[in-house]
Amino acid sequence: MAAASLVSLWVLFSGVALFPGSCSPQHHNILKLKMISPFTHNLSTSKIIDSHLHIWASPQEASEFPYAPGQEPPVPGNLHFLLQNMEEAGVDGVLIVQPIFHKFDHSYVTSALKKYPTKFVGCCLANPTDDGSGLKQFEDLVLKDGYRAVRFNPELWPAGEKMTNKVGKAIFQRAGELNVPVGFLCMKGIGLYMSEIEQLCTEFPSTVVLIDHLGFIKPPLNEEEGLVFSQLLNLSRFPKVYVKFSSLFQVSREKFPYLDLAPLLSQVVASFGANRVMWGSDFPYAAAECGYKEAKEAVLLIANQISLPPSDLEWIMGRTVAQLFPNQWTDAKQGFHRERE
Repeated sequence: MAAASLVSLWVLFSGVALFPGSCSPQHHNILKLKMISPFTHNLSTSKIIDSHLHIWASPQEASEFPYAPGQEPPVPGNLHFLLQNMEEAGVDGVLIVQPIFHKFDHSYVTSALKKYPTKFVGCCLANPTDDGSGLKQFEDLVLKDGYRAVRFNPELWPAGEKMTNKVGKAIFQRAGELNVPVGFLCMKGIGLYMSEIEQLCTEFPSTVVLIDHLGFIKPPLNEEEGLVFSQLLNLSRFPKVYVKFSSLFQVSREKFPYLDLAPLLSQVVASFGANRVMWGSDFPYAAAECGYKEAKEAVLLIANQISLPPSDLEWIMGRTVAQLFPNQWTDAKQGFHRERE
């Protein structure tokens, strides 16, 4: 069956007309949408892995797992809430990225990794403090606590410092030696940090790089924005660079299901290959924006817009991130397939 016909039917339960708009939870009482698609059936036989989300302590848990000074989460994001959403959405495994609300105190995420070692992989947060202690912290998180990825947030570097400074290079190089991917959070747009990322990739080509949230690039509206997107695509020349098709609600200019991202996904897949692209929800923000299950289903609708082959979609929805973390979500007998009930 042609891919263009795979996600084509929306069933309207409420009896009102389908219209573009918010998929916030309050709208679910008015309008409920359901996809009927062989894609859904095909993906049900493969593990769905969310490459990007966060968890943090509930207010009740904060006495044991305190928030960083001045940080208080705007939405619920505790472990129990995540597990509920994963079950409802049919998501088998996730990469948990250390949230800013706990900053460099990784104890809450670490406790979750220990409770559910077959569901969760941890991505720690790099500490670029001036005293250089961040390298030791990173090594301890990987070697002692089992974290398998690390995030670089340029906003945490000391004022006037770049990610290519001494501590940045030391952590990036060590990450490559430990086979730990480095994710880049570029909230102000990847264009501001492109030269730093390219320098690190050039000097330390063995380190795997993950570009979070399409580098915070929205569908280009002018030549300048188009140039930045071209620079992102040009990172494909580095074979260890991967792109997260994640936090769609942040990079889209539209409401759910974010169909304006279809051309971007098409070009990213054409440049990097589907085996270097991975879906990420950015839970719990996505749950508040459109619903966790809907965040997953949006990718199916976007994929339909560009007639993405089912094999490519399978890579994006789990196989890509699974290959980066071998022996984590795979099963010895069934490979990438879901265990039978």
